[in-house]
Amino acid sequence: MQQFFRFNEYKVLFYRIFLAYLFYFITRVLFYFYNSDLIVVDSFFEFFRLYYHGLAFDTTAILYSNGLFILLSILPLVINTKKGFQKFLFYLYFITNFIAWSTNFIDLIYYRFIFGRTTIAVMDSLEHESNKATLFGNFLVNYWHVFLLLVLFSCLWVCLYKKVKLAPEKPVKNFKYFGLSTLEFLFIVTMCIGGIRGDFKKSTRPINLLDANRYVSHISQGDLVLNTPFAIIRTISANSFKKQDFVQPEVIAKYIKPIKQYDHNPSTKPNVVVLILESYAREYISSFNKEQNIPNYKGYSPFVDSLAQHSMIFTNAYANGYKSIHGMSSILAGVPSFKDAFTSSPYTKQKIQSLISVLNDEGYDTNFFHGAPNGSMGFLGFGNILGIKNYYGKTEFNNDDEFDGVWGIWDEPFFQYMKTTLDKKQQPFMATLFSVSSHEPYKVPEKYEGKFPNGDVNIHKCIGYTDYALKQFFNEAKKQPWFDNTIFVLVADHGNTVFYEEYMKEFNRHTVPILFYSPNEKYFKAGKSDEWAQQIDIFPTIMDVMGYKKPFRSWGRSLVSKNEEEEPFVIKYSANIYQFMSGNYICTFDGKKATGFYDKNDRGMAKNLIANRNAEMDLIELKCKAFIQDYMERIIDKKLAEN
Repeated sequence: MQQFFRFNEYKVLFYRIFLAYLFYFITRVLFYFYNSDLIVVDSFFEFFRLYYHGLAFDTTAILYSNGLFILLSILPLVINTKKGFQKFLFYLYFITNFIAWSTNFIDLIYYRFIFGRTTIAVMDSLEHESNKATLFGNFLVNYWHVFLLLVLFSCLWVCLYKKVKLAPEKPVKNFKYFGLSTLEFLFIVTMCIGGIRGDFKKSTRPINLLDANRYVSHISQGDLVLNTPFAIIRTISANSFKKQDFVQPEVIAKYIKPIKQYDHNPSTKPNVVVLILESYAREYISSFNKEQNIPNYKGYSPFVDSLAQHSMIFTNAYANGYKSIHGMSSILAGVPSFKDAFTSSPYTKQKIQSLISVLNDEGYDTNFFHGAPNGSMGFLGFGNILGIKNYYGKTEFNNDDEFDGVWGIWDEPFFQYMKTTLDKKQQPFMATLFSVSSHEPYKVPEKYEGKFPNGDVNIHKCIGYTDYALKQFFNEAKKQPWFDNTIFVLVADHGNTVFYEEYMKEFNRHTVPILFYSPNEKYFKAGKSDEWAQQIDIFPTIMDVMGYKKPFRSWGRSLVSKNEEEEPFVIKYSANIYQFMSGNYICTFDGKKATGFYDKNDRGMAKNLIANRNAEMDLIELKCKAFIQDYMERIIDKKLAEN
């Protein structure tokens, strides 16, 4: 009877699949342990409630990873129980499972940087790195404990697998054996299809990342419900760029105003220098935190603090993405990134009206400086799309004595390199500098060891070093004739390691400084604003200040002109959901409808006010829909250059 029903084979198969569930559970526990300060879980019961819902996502990842293994295990091949075939299944099982399961260990660390599960988009970032081996080696050294855990649990998994072996059996090759095997095969395949989809309902689509948020009481919990293999698998060939039909065109024209035109200032041609500082979150700068009332707060940017006293600063500003390349597209082109990055989409290669293209048309010499190997982060490729005339990277710097060994040229010498290069330029010029040193592995040049405070988390001393590099740059630049006719913009690409509880709150993630400084007060005077601001506002602000009179495409707004038709707002994508911030409220939007409204000061999402919707909330949701609709249509129809 056993030979007909193959009980032992199925029992061993289920045991082996159970092991996958067990080790996915272990990595979920590790994920929470490493990131418990970022994920709100009030009790053991809450954790296991979330784990229960996470089983659906584990099932999808496990069945995808083990599809071929399961298929070969249940097909009536006659040789299923033979030693040689079982050995083949052993290697197939662990190769496919380890490739998928091990990605969970990435997010033990990486989650702190992107505040979300790693998706296939990380491959797009790595594609542009020429020093992958160095980066991987550096990761192993700095996070050896993660690698050790991976090895230990992998060995344990192998040992447990070998504990239960399948004894060879000689099947009875008749109709009963093949007939029953076929029925069992169809049943198991049907169950696997349901497991991959998430249920058997015809009316529902397969579960995706967004579905994790259906089960949470706090938005950060969605990433605990998910697992990294699922996030990667579900985003392979994913394209979230889809046209929407939320509102009529006149609503977009009224509230979003994607075409801007200013006439507030006389036409001028100042030099423009945009300093995009790697991972230089708002949290690290004292002058941007005076109103936060954070107990025992310490900042690590004394020079930026001194510069802020003579600048226009925005203390409630956000990044419109969470990767460096997102920062570049948001700041220079005014194109934010949401679920899928614009720069990783099929629509990147189109004509884009941007700060670069406008200044090129105005006769500017446009330049981009990044001390990493040329092409790193995708900056060179995207810079070519934008029309940047001159790219200066590690190759042009041409002195590996100043190479940090991982990412690129140390900030201090590379900032000076930009200064000396600009000294030779004919005015007006535009230059963007993207720094590298305030980044993992969080080192400073050996000669400066001990000079900067170590602070409370690994990045703090690097923030101090980059701040020092900025000071040296400005000290030398102010001696040059081009300095007095220059607008300087200082902004971060995104945030990084957080320390203070205030910045662990969901709506305080991805906060960045935005600072405008010019020695010539006709461009900018000192001041401070706590209005909503974002990276995509930088492009129109510069256009307004320099007196650019022509219409241009921009989803942002001028931060310096008081215009009732351009109300302050922020849009970003975090925790698998849109977040639209405007007026007195923050709206969370799942792509179809609002799922929550929060008071603008409720950055920790303590109280969802959606049950008491009012007219302002309705308008905020309408604006969010209008923004997304125009964004998708312009990108898909390649209208980013239309005005």
